[in-house]
Amino acid sequence: MSAQFEGFNQYTHSFAAAASRANRLALENVESVFGLQLKTLEKNVTATADFFGQFAGVNDLGSVQSLWPKGLQLARDNLERLAAANQEAVGLSLKTSEALGELVRKPFETASESFQAGAAPSGRTARRK
Repeated sequence: MSAQFEGFNQYTHSFAAAASRANRLALENVESVFGLQLKTLEKNVTATADFFGQFAGVNDLGSVQSLWPKGLQLARDNLERLAAANQEAVGLSLKTSEALGELVRKPFETASESFQAGAAPSGRTARRK
């Protein structure tokens, strides 16, 4: 009976370790994605604030017309930075999901190997009649 509790204890210990590792992977992914999005937001806000600073210093209509292409370029750059950040976030999430899949797959492989090792025939057994 004690051997059964040892097996259960080992199983729960390995389950807790795997759950802890999965939780840590998920939190690291969230932290990385949040940091990436925050850096992108900071760059976009800085660029937009610089543009509005230039726009506030405009005195005549000719200057406003010269800022129009700069504004369009700013919008394009902001969207490109946002799209690149989103693609990188998806890539980080895919890597995390692969690591989580590997973490889940390991116990099944170990159990399968131990089952196959225990079920391997050790020779022919004689039939009783």
